[in-house]
Amino acid sequence: MTALLLRGRTLTFLREPHSVADHDAYAYEEDGGLLIRDGRIVAAGAYDTVRGQLAEPIETIDHRPHLLLPGFIDAHVHYVQMQVIASYGAELLDWLNTYTFPEETKFRDAQHGRRIARLFLDEVIRHGTTTVAAYCSVHRQSAEAFFEESHQRNMLNIAGKVMMDRNAPDGVLDTPRSGYDETKALIADWHGRGRQLYAITPRFAITSSPAQMEMAGALAAEHPDCHVQTHLSENHAEIRWAEELYPEAADYTDIYARYGLLGKKTLLGHCIHLSEREADALSESGSVAVFCPTSNLFLGSGLFDYQRYRKRAKPLRIAAATDVGGGTNYSMLRTMDEGYKVIALNGEKLNPLASFWQLTRGNAEALSVADRVGTLEPGTDADIVVLDARATPAMRLRMETASTLAEELFLLQTLGDDRAVREVYVAGRAAKDGLPL
Repeated sequence: MTALLLRGRTLTFLREPHSVADHDAYAYEEDGGLLIRDGRIVAAGAYDTVRGQLAEPIETIDHRPHLLLPGFIDAHVHYVQMQVIASYGAELLDWLNTYTFPEETKFRDAQHGRRIARLFLDEVIRHGTTTVAAYCSVHRQSAEAFFEESHQRNMLNIAGKVMMDRNAPDGVLDTPRSGYDETKALIADWHGRGRQLYAITPRFAITSSPAQMEMAGALAAEHPDCHVQTHLSENHAEIRWAEELYPEAADYTDIYARYGLLGKKTLLGHCIHLSEREADALSESGSVAVFCPTSNLFLGSGLFDYQRYRKRAKPLRIAAATDVGGGTNYSMLRTMDEGYKVIALNGEKLNPLASFWQLTRGNAEALSVADRVGTLEPGTDADIVVLDARATPAMRLRMETASTLAEELFLLQTLGDDRAVREVYVAGRAAKDGLPL
């Protein structure tokens, strides 16, 4: 068995912190140790205690004074949009037609997919993210390329081939039958292989006909252990069009409900403009609303009311995500920095402990993988990020006056980026060191 002992200031969350004074919500060790064997954490706690469990010396890496947390989790990302990030001047539907669909056409070329999958996973690791829920293109080979690269790195990732059979160029369309057959084959090949998980992925109701939505619902019924991911209520024009295409539905959310696509493993990107009835439907089904602040701001889509959704009588399950390439940064630190501002514009504040809970255990719970990732608990996979709150001159200067853990975390969230990520471990193996700059 391969074994490794990491030393540093360890932080893991036990539940969502309700305030910066909610110390019972997390476990923190000023001098902590994580014992890793064969890719899993087998002991965690004070360094001297963990080291005392060892019968013989093993390789030890001392990351002091840096923080060791679970690797970040990104609940909604389009790996096939790397080359359209930072494209100017469009709202959602124009963005899709002007930038996204032409770009995704390139993924007919399997070699292109392999190159972008490699570069994408390099980039998310560089920023401290160890698990993503990714949309591939409509082409089966784009999903194969992603899973092959992810499997080679032994990452726990969720992904799926997009299903879309209308209202887009021919180069990014499938059919109800081919979408079903190719998804079925990809599930057989990849779901549960190593650490790979599959998400049934109708892009959204506008680009899937009723026949294809029926096929997506059939897949969800046949494979209840798979995730479902799609988009919901991002943009007012999108909502109107979806409701015009499905006039029998009570509202946009009801479209997905009618085809059996809501549930505890359903990830719904954006969910900005939900009615109370729609929010109730998501809450009652256990579906997850995915908060994508940089994308929502960049495309001018609106402000996700994070705190209202959490505090309502029927609260929503919420995850956070970059939504690259509509999102403007691969960093979950930058994402939660913008998320803090969105929440502030809605008249609330999110405490920094809750932000880091969301990036780790909170997102893991939303993605139904908290038994495997998102914490530093013994028995879980050793996906770990090492954070340096003094990574830049501005951060070092501010840290001279930071006296609490909460202040340090808020500094990392507000000023941190990939430079603050000193190292990343994927299943116990160092993954950032050696990445090309």
